[in-house]
Amino acid sequence: MHDARDRPDGEARIAELERVAALAEAAGDTATARAAWSELVETHLRGGERWRLFEPVRRCLDAAARARPIPGDPDDETLRRYRRYAAEALLGTPRIGLDQAAHLLDTSTDPGMLAAGGDDVDAVVAQVRCRIADHLGDEPAARHWLRRWQAAPADPAAGCPDCLPVRRAELLAGWGDWTEALAAVASVLDGPGGCTAQPEAALTGALLPWLRAGETHRAARAHVRAYRRHRVEPDGFGHLATHLRFCALGGHLGRGLAILVEQLPRLDQPHDDRSVMEFTAAGALVCVRAADDGDRPVHRPGYRGRPAAQVTVSALGAELLAVATALAGSFDARNGTGHQSGRIAAWLSERPLAEPVPLPGEDGIEPDDEPWPGDPAPTGSTDGGTGAEARTVDGTGTEVRTVDGTGTEITSGGAAGRAVDEIGALTVRMITEALDRRGDGYALDPTGTVLGRWGDAVIQFRRAGERGEILHARVVAGRRLPAARRAEAYAFCNGWNRDRLLPSAYVHDPGEGELVLAGEVTTDLAYGVAPAQVTVLVDAAVRTGVAYAEAVAALP
Repeated sequence: MHDARDRPDGEARIAELERVAALAEAAGDTATARAAWSELVETHLRGGERWRLFEPVRRCLDAAARARPIPGDPDDETLRRYRRYAAEALLGTPRIGLDQAAHLLDTSTDPGMLAAGGDDVDAVVAQVRCRIADHLGDEPAARHWLRRWQAAPADPAAGCPDCLPVRRAELLAGWGDWTEALAAVASVLDGPGGCTAQPEAALTGALLPWLRAGETHRAARAHVRAYRRHRVEPDGFGHLATHLRFCALGGHLGRGLAILVEQLPRLDQPHDDRSVMEFTAAGALVCVRAADDGDRPVHRPGYRGRPAAQVTVSALGAELLAVATALAGSFDARNGTGHQSGRIAAWLSERPLAEPVPLPGEDGIEPDDEPWPGDPAPTGSTDGGTGAEARTVDGTGTEVRTVDGTGTEITSGGAAGRAVDEIGALTVRMITEALDRRGDGYALDPTGTVLGRWGDAVIQFRRAGERGEILHARVVAGRRLPAARRAEAYAFCNGWNRDRLLPSAYVHDPGEGELVLAGEVTTDLAYGVAPAQVTVLVDAAVRTGVAYAEAVAALP
């Protein structure tokens, strides 16, 4: 079990945890089985493939039901949070059956019971039942469960308290209740909050309600601010459909096409099927509206096996629509309804809601956003109104620098076009940029783990926690000690932890006759972090990690 935990995130770690859990169950070791299934759930959460955590959650809950709580096992709140994750995974993929979610919610296995009434339920069950009823297209039942959800006492297992209003606003906006949707997110927009996903998630949730309410300038400012973060943040992919719909319905078709082309390669990354369906449907809407003004060519980057090519806007829209309709059909076949296909058709029939207004980046209000091709430049300006001569952009469209007419650098963006002292959520790009500034080499695996070597120290950096808000650095010393020197290794680590602050040292025995001396540094960044602070944290982890490896190498 310890060896499996020490593996980096990826398929090898997943396979080993599954093997350990199966062996533990066969041996009747319930505690180890529960711990392995729990570790597997967390691994799938970090990997972004939530549909894969359904079976581990089910097995973890089954094991917990058969045994008394044991210190170190997942507690009741964690198990209820896992239950919510697994039931929510139903909304993201058609690969999970309705009867499976019903079982997790302690209801009848009849899929129709998912949207039915019942005895008093907690906030977790009410929330999930509300969202599943909405997913099935049963609005009356969804509204019933929304009232139950709002009336239920606060429950940490129900999710982040700053994100729950955004989920409610999305439901209300989907039903056409624009005023109620804006009221739902008002508290998040007005208060400081403690969630690193805010206020950008709330701003995105208010985009279309503001647009439909005629508050076009407010919607424009919200879009620019929120997209600056969502354009590169892994968790921001689910918000891209709303940004694209804003561009299509707000008249910013050039910007919408630019966003679409920039974000297409992200379809190669792990995302749930619903996010892909909504992104491709919104992208198809942008293409349909843009084709109304002429079927111009665009450069489509390679994605999902398709090579990069010059295609027309209408051809790109047809590609995306085929993906969206196929996924919607899969959901509907599982659900026994036509609701998801109807949603996609309704999106494609939408028309612009208002005359386009200048985006903040076009009139100099927001210097972090460059002008986008196809959108009109403000009067008397040919550079988007920033007063700048040029803006350098990397291959992902992320801002690198802005220079004025004299060639003087004005701004420097971080992972999301963010200034070095601007607070935001921790991203993998913040970590890699910190290493780039140091001039260090590193490797980046598909799970977002950054791995490098400094002398005798191998150090990996990754985002941990439910929202990726924890910076975790692990160092492994190059030197190994014979297993016979276990007592000496323990004494060394105890002495290091007594005399040094970082890293926290420990001994790992892979069972191969040699001991691995490792250490870790964990920093909770739930309230946000600036790129400059990430650089300090990375520097400290590398410096202390190298010192630790050198001390191990100096042992007799």
